[in-house]
Amino acid sequence: MPTNEFIPTEEIVDPGPDRILGSNHDYATVTDRINGLVYQPWKKSPKKWLVGAFISFVFVNLLMLAMWVLFTKGIGIWGVNIPIGWGFAIINFVWWIGIGHAGTLISAILFLLKQDWRTSINRFSEAMTLFAVACAGMFPILHLGRPWLAYWLFPYPNSMWLWPQPRSPLEWDVFAVSTYGTISLVFWYTGLIPDLASMRDTAPKMWQRKLYGVLSLGWRNSAIHWHRYQKAYLLLAGLATPLVLSVHTVVSFDFAVSVLPGWHTTIFPPYFVAGAIYSGFAMVLTLIIPLRAWYNMRDLITMRHIESAAKLMLGTGLIVAYGYCMEAFFAWYSGDKYESFMYWNRVTGPYAFTYALLILCNIAIPQLLWIRSVRRNIILVWIIAIIINIGMWLERFEIVVTSLTRDFLPSSWGTYIPTKWDWATYAGTLGFFMFLIFLFVRTLPSISIFEVREVVHHDRYMERAYEEKL
Repeated sequence: MPTNEFIPTEEIVDPGPDRILGSNHDYATVTDRINGLVYQPWKKSPKKWLVGAFISFVFVNLLMLAMWVLFTKGIGIWGVNIPIGWGFAIINFVWWIGIGHAGTLISAILFLLKQDWRTSINRFSEAMTLFAVACAGMFPILHLGRPWLAYWLFPYPNSMWLWPQPRSPLEWDVFAVSTYGTISLVFWYTGLIPDLASMRDTAPKMWQRKLYGVLSLGWRNSAIHWHRYQKAYLLLAGLATPLVLSVHTVVSFDFAVSVLPGWHTTIFPPYFVAGAIYSGFAMVLTLIIPLRAWYNMRDLITMRHIESAAKLMLGTGLIVAYGYCMEAFFAWYSGDKYESFMYWNRVTGPYAFTYALLILCNIAIPQLLWIRSVRRNIILVWIIAIIINIGMWLERFEIVVTSLTRDFLPSSWGTYIPTKWDWATYAGTLGFFMFLIFLFVRTLPSISIFEVREVVHHDRYMERAYEEKL
């Protein structure tokens, strides 16, 4: 029976970019290391984890307060007005949906491409996807004004003959996001089943063995179980892969199908998808780097994982930069005076500061990732990831606000200023997201046990083959 807390026999060091585990580790150690995070007594959790969980729970209560005020007083407490009918609710909806895209990319696309470096971060990123979708789904419902009638968005048989408007892109969001969340949940849980069985077999307490036994769905590690599992996981990866492109493409249609300057453009679908993956990888690095240090998992999440994620973040950031350049080109080449005014209003108008800041955060600073020494500096990568998250939020702010505040007619112009309740709701969802992350790390294996063991086995096989050749 493994101990509740893994205590290494020697100091753990980073084994380098090409190794997941040092030579002093075996398969049993991999299981004990990852399961030990869950079996560890709550009172012995790292103090930083306890402080983070407490702070995030405080922000969850702030979210509850903001929602109570919203339900009792209405959306007039927000900064939305005429003509700015969309404010923080839509900005944060798009931002949170983007955060969730990295999980599907790491789990599905990199799995199909047989990239083994995904093994130590895919489980965590999948959970991050689910929690981000949960946060994103709040905002359109809260924005309805009467959120208790949100079920009207679904085409259910009813006696009033009320049906959703299928030509509305907001209705498309309902089906796109619900499909994305469902597939992500099934994909995440399917990948958990072998590890839940491992936790069932190594749990120190009876109630834990019963709980994980129910969740593992009778998994017995037989050949037929693995055969069926591999087929199911491959099919789910194939289903999830198109969702990476489709979901944020549909979200971009909220803007692209309109006639407002700055929104009516064909580059939005690929531009939004690239931005979603960009911000998603930034959030993965933002969260996983502190947890890697708090739980001393440097031999499981190595510099290879950090550097590979940084490279993908840099690549998607260049696509986002290309989208910014095309926006300027379209404004000039189209000859449309409204489109040209929209772009110059972004650069020199009342929200010019946020536009300059997003260019700095999303394009200028991330170019440091071209330097290998920067990519291998944990602190610098973490700071750059946080900066990118801020920049991508500012991008959504610019897209939503600048086009709505400056319409075709000067008589319909307005100004958008978020209120304290806008900020409270947004901060509350951040706390809710972080609280779910903290709970996930302490209740379920945050790293895929069997996939890490497969990589370790492959590394040892290659080592033996190399030694025999010599």
